[in-house]
Amino acid sequence: MKLLNRSALSVRPTQHFVDWINALEPTVGDDDLTLADVERESTVYLIPEMDTREALDAFVRERFLDVLESELRAWEEDERQWPETVDWALFERFLQVEHSYLAIDLENEAALEISEVDDELLVDLEQD
Repeated sequence: MKLLNRSALSVRPTQHFVDWINALEPTVGDDDLTLADVERESTVYLIPEMDTREALDAFVRERFLDVLESELRAWEEDERQWPETVDWALFERFLQVEHSYLAIDLENEAALEISEVDDELLVDLEQD
């Protein structure tokens, strides 16, 4: 095990987010996604180490747009289909954020690799 010099944010959708996803391509009844379906796709973001709630809150306020756009793009690439206003209020309505002070890598064999995030890469991963 290796202790990483990072904290983590786990970002989970709310029912409002799921309702938006379902409205993108209306379906009938049982074909709609549920909150449980979408929660399985939650994302963990590694962030700088945060040791106080105040530091965390300030960081999230500073970077919320990056996170929100990433989460919206994961479900819909066409920004014209996104909610009209992409702001802090939407972030709070669409996402729940949980913070972990410690990030530990349980992998002992493979070295941790770092790659730049590319929106095209994220779309390719979703299609695989």
